[in-house]
Amino acid sequence: MPGFVRSIRSGLAVLTAAATLLALTVPSYAGMGAVRLKIVKAGFIVGVGGGNGTLRYEGRDYPLSIGGISVGTIGAAGADLVGRAYNLHHAADIAGTYTAVSGSIAVAGGAKVVQLQNSNGVVLKLRGMQAGLEASASLSGMSISMR
Repeated sequence: MPGFVRSIRSGLAVLTAAATLLALTVPSYAGMGAVRLKIVKAGFIVGVGGGNGTLRYEGRDYPLSIGGISVGTIGAAGADLVGRAYNLHHAADIAGTYTAVSGSIAVAGGAKVVQLQNSNGVVLKLRGMQAGLEASASLSGMSISMR
């Protein structure tokens, strides 16, 4: 009988250890937030831009500042973009440098769709309207910081 009890205790210890390991390997929950960005960009070959925006995450609004640079831009345009930020663990994860390769033309107005990702793994999927005169076949970088 003592060998049977020892086997049960050993089995329970193994099950407890396995359950603990599984709990540690479960991926943490990544949230989603709503984003609105207003960006103005101008340039001849090298473009610069900036703007502001808002992240709505877990019931709170976080103001954002946007700065950026692009190569291959001619003209001036503004964009009002809305969409989602994915893979957020904390609101501060949205801060960082985002990159994308894109091409667009806007004469007086046009639709804009963009997907960007930063080094924190946050993905922005944005859409909206662009107004102005701009031709672009560019490699762009955009920096977002929390105000």
